[in-house]
Amino acid sequence: MHWILLRGLTREHGHWGPFVEQLRTAMPNDQVHLVDLPGTGIHYRDDSPGTIAGIRQKVLEQVGHIPRPFSIVALSMGGMVALDWAQHAEPGELQHLVLINTSSGFSPPWRRMRPGIWPRVLRLLARRELFHRERDILELTSNREVPLSLCKAWYSIQRQRPVSFHNAIRQLAAAARYKPQTRAPMADALLLASKGDRIVHWQCSAELEKRWCWTLKVHPDAGHDLPLDEPAWVIRQIREWLPGQ
Repeated sequence: MHWILLRGLTREHGHWGPFVEQLRTAMPNDQVHLVDLPGTGIHYRDDSPGTIAGIRQKVLEQVGHIPRPFSIVALSMGGMVALDWAQHAEPGELQHLVLINTSSGFSPPWRRMRPGIWPRVLRLLARRELFHRERDILELTSNREVPLSLCKAWYSIQRQRPVSFHNAIRQLAAAARYKPQTRAPMADALLLASKGDRIVHWQCSAELEKRWCWTLKVHPDAGHDLPLDEPAWVIRQIREWLPGQ
């Protein structure tokens, strides 16, 4: 099985941290591929499209060499890209879909981004002092103690592959405007959400569960970055959901 991992707004492959190796250890016969959204990671010099559909097209250009079918684990805005991908995929192209703390136009704006978060996010994205910006992003997206070593690691990522304010705004606009098609793209998908998410309300995932009868699992207190806060829980939910695991 080939797993593709997609991160969210202004984040890249380096931000998955230990989750990647834990997933590989739990599924030793599978291949894990880290794919960056345009404007981030190895593609940080590229312009990010201003729509989820445009971002999806750029992602597809990166994975042409990977054997199909794909299985996807996607977080936040990456989940929107994955959902849009699933709704436009050829039959048999996607095998499994795992969406973590994501949202869509099916939910009201005050659930897609909690009240009061918009100004804070914009201030963070515009902040030029990288170390403190990355520390503040971690403290917003994680509900666990943030060690200094992790702040330094994320600071190093941004020093090496900085995300421009222009691309951050275009990604934010793409996420805000995204609304899926009404038809379910597949019979089942795994929705993972956190009641402790201070950015996206977990009811955004519940709306997808109700609309398409998908599988929803909710963590009681983890933050928006669920794979960072509770990687073992995320992997356990995936393994229990997959047939034959």
